[in-house]
Amino acid sequence: MSTKHLVPPNIASLYEVHEWRNAAGVLSTAYPSEWQDILDVLGTFRLPRSKIMAPGGNRSDLSKALDGPFHKRGWVEKQFRTAIKLDERTVESPTHKIDCYKNQVALEIEWNNKDPFYDRDLNNFRLLFDLRAIDVGVIVTRCDELQSIFNALGKGPSYGNSTTHMSKLLPRIEGGGGGGCPILVFGISARLYDENA
Repeated sequence: MSTKHLVPPNIASLYEVHEWRNAAGVLSTAYPSEWQDILDVLGTFRLPRSKIMAPGGNRSDLSKALDGPFHKRGWVEKQFRTAIKLDERTVESPTHKIDCYKNQVALEIEWNNKDPFYDRDLNNFRLLFDLRAIDVGVIVTRCDELQSIFNALGKGPSYGNSTTHMSKLLPRIEGGGGGGCPILVFGISARLYDENA
């Protein structure tokens, strides 16, 4: 059974949505405030041509356009300090930082990183879910269909085959990369593109 039908039509019509282990049901029932934040931020986000054309860097303007509104709503970048204790010996094993975290909901934004970042995100979700630090993981990434827009704008090489896009993510999740963690994925589609902004 899937609970993907809980994603409102206005969001489902703009994003490519995938769900594992009833993540939409977990969010909408156990974390309604965080669910509303996600729906509000994704509902107002658009993909402006100007941000695609902007030079890259450590954190692109597009990533900031997504995580900025979450931070204004009280979501934080979060790294958990974890360790393994063997008798009297403790081995530190910190997790990777989560882009946006609030009340046991972890959200990662993967716009244009190298695709192994998906492995890092999913492993982090799996570990933190097993440790009861999170109850659900969300990934916002880009749909493959955007490549034709990038190519038309002359930015195709900046968004190559080895970068983060939906067809690189789905096999990793379907292969069990996230373990038992419920995961909801939103793909930024061409329907969000604004040629004039």
